This record gives sequence, C-alpha cells and structure tokens, in this order.
Amino acid sequence: MATKVFMEALSPTMEEGRLVKWLKNEGDAVKSGEPLAEVETDKAIMELVARGDGILRKRLVGENESRPVGQLVAVIAAPDENIDALIAEAAPAGAAGGPKPAEQVVAKTQESAGTTSVPRAPAEVQGEASAPPQQRAPAVPPAPVPQTAAQQAPSANGGQVRSSPLARRLASERGVDLSRLQGSGPGGRIIKRDIESAGAAAAAAPAARPTMRAPSGADYEDVALTQIRKTIAKRLAESIGPIPTFYLTAEYDLSRVTEMRAAMAELGDEFKVSVNDILLKAVATALSQHPEVNAHWLGDRIRYYNRVHLGMAVATNDGLIVPVIFDADQKRMRDISAEAKELAKRARERKLKPEEYTGSTFSISNLGMFGIDQFTAIINPPEVGILAIGTASDVVVPDADGFKVEKRLRVTMSCDHRAVDGAVGAEFLRTLRRLIENPLMLVY
Repeated sequence: MATKVFMEALSPTMEEGRLVKWLKNEGDAVKSGEPLAEVETDKAIMELVARGDGILRKRLVGENESRPVGQLVAVIAAPDENIDALIAEAAPAGAAGGPKPAEQVVAKTQESAGTTSVPRAPAEVQGEASAPPQQRAPAVPPAPVPQTAAQQAPSANGGQVRSSPLARRLASERGVDLSRLQGSGPGGRIIKRDIESAGAAAAAAPAARPTMRAPSGADYEDVALTQIRKTIAKRLAESIGPIPTFYLTAEYDLSRVTEMRAAMAELGDEFKVSVNDILLKAVATALSQHPEVNAHWLGDRIRYYNRVHLGMAVATNDGLIVPVIFDADQKRMRDISAEAKELAKRARERKLKPEEYTGSTFSISNLGMFGIDQFTAIINPPEVGILAIGTASDVVVPDADGFKVEKRLRVTMSCDHRAVDGAVGAEFLRTLRRLIENPLMLVY
C-alpha cells in the first residue's frame, strides 16, 4: 500500500512549512522513521520523517517551496504500484482539479486505503483551542529563495554530492560549497569533519539582510518572509490590536546585585552569574507570589498557574523566539544561568524542540545589552503580561551626605487590563523591587 507523505504540524503553532531540503531522491529506498526532508516551521528547522517503508516514488514539492499543514508533498510506494491518482491530488494551482484545501486532504486520508503520515493537530496550545481549518487564512507561498551552494552542488547520481545528512545541514548553515570539498568518508562521501575542517572561510554565514543597494544595482530588493517572521507578524497583530494594554515603569537599585555577583565570582567560575540570570530568578520568584500576573486570558475565563514557566525572548537573525525555563522559581540561579545560555544558543541555531518554546506563563524581554534605557514590549497572548528590561546605568542620587552614584535599572511591565488591574501590576513590581534590591532573598 502507498504511503502519503504530508506536510506535518512539526510545532504546535505551525500552519504551513517551507521545505528547505530533500534528504532523499526519487527512487531511493526509505524506511519508516527515516528523515525525508528538512522543513522550516514557524520556530525552527526540523526533519520530516517517513511513516512507511518503500520507495520514494514522487516528490511533489520543490526545495524552498511552502505548503500548508496537511498538504500532500510526496508518495512512498512499491516500485510497481500505480500512484497516478495520488499524484493528481497535488495538481498545481489553476490546473483542473487543483489542490484541495488542507482540511479536505486530511479528511480524505481517513477513507483512502494504505498508511498515511497525516499530522494530528494538537487540541489545545497554551490553553487556546486550535482554530478550525476553515477559519485559517489561506497559505500564500513566498517568493522562491535562492538556493545555497550546498543545495545547488552537482553530482553524478541524482543531482546531489555524496554527503551525509549532517554534513549537508552543516554546509547549508555555514555557507560551504560541497562541490569544492573532497570527502574523507567511505567512497569519498563528505562527512561532518570535512565541513568542520573547511576553515574560517566556511564559518556560519549570517541570514540575508537587505542592503542599501542590491548587488544588481536595483533600487530595492524583495526578501521573502521566513516562516518565523510570518508567525511573529501574525502574533503581534493579534496582541497590540485587541488587547487593552497599559504600562508600568519602575527603577531599581542594583548596588547589592553587583556586590553579590562579585562575591559569587570569588567562589569560582561555577558560581558566576550575569545580571540577567539574577533578574530571571527574581521575576520567577515574584511571579510565584503573584499568580494573578502568572496567568492566561482565555476569553471566557482567566487561568491562574501554580507553576512558573518563564519565557525568555531571544533575538535571532530570522526574528524573535521565546524559549521557556520551566519551573524557574524552583531552580537555583546557576542552574537558570546554564539553562538560559543553552536555550539562547540553540534558539539562534534554530534547533529548539517545540516543547522548549511553548507553555510559558509569563515572558521577559531584555534589551539592556544593546544600551536601551527603557522600552515597552508587546504581550505574547494568551499571557497577560510581559516585562521589558533596559540597561543598567550609573545614576547620581541624593543621600544623607549629599550625593552618591548608584547602578540603576529601569523595567516596564505591559499589562493586559482585562486580567490585570493597575494596583495588581504595581504590587508585582513592588515585590520584584524587594527581591532585586535584596538579592540574598533569592538564594535562601
């Protein structure tokens, strides 16, 4: 029996995916669970795996093309099996009997014979029921994105240089031209160490950014939206419009935080923490004392959480992503420090798993490292608040002897007024002040 390969929901919020690279050619034998392709979701690049054994008879989507979740993208079948009817289901737009909406494709697989890799959409994401398929906006594939050298490399056996999947991925990430490398693996196959030894010239290339003048001399250059940028645009539009937001700003004295950091550093490298690590711990501890802020707005009810799952906004070349430190209030500062560094690193490499960036109950966004004194952040629904953290700076303040210099920090809390009143937000910030200005309370 033929196995239909669908664009799967590889993240809880994914509605469409861009097929970055095929890992199997037509005619290749595949086994269930074996990676078929790399797909860019709204958060990361993940592998689409086979759900049956057989031969990859037909690839119905080209590299760098986007398809909605539930769309047929390939067919796995026996060498002599007739798959004409299945291929007809994925006819290009505008052709007779054009593509069926994703929900119809999903429904049809319940009736068709054979196995399928149709995705099972999660019933609930962060407390919100998933939208019915008919309410989703139709997916519009972005303009084709030029292939990297690693993707364009020629070969004598089906259009690809002999290389391992890991080597191809590393080459794509680092801008290495596979056709110029001599493989050291079996039969001249390019493997991981060949990519790593390519030298500084093969260092990771940053994501394409618009320049003042395109290389062609044109007046402008259109850059297709990535899946993560599409999701950011959609989520922010959902937030800033319908959510009645107000803002609370406070300024905290970091003198004791500075002293504590210095004392901890003297104990050894394993005790070193950053100001951001201390702030993460302080916010998590304050949230545990104010469940009315550690909450989700669900339309007809407010869900107050008894556990603190702190979202930490991380800027990447492709946009913003918010990995989650789960049960942050229960963790030691150095554990939070190690976890925050690892999550930020993997977020920038687009290697986070879906469970690592969903489930936050409150979020923070820190732009202090960019020298931003103060800013307002946009709430990530269904959360009811987010804390924007600015840079720490020396400020002259009066004291009993005249004046003194203090290291001070400004934070601004964005509050969803449907769930959080002004006094509630102010109480939370007052608790946060007590913890930050007396940081030994965080290490008891």
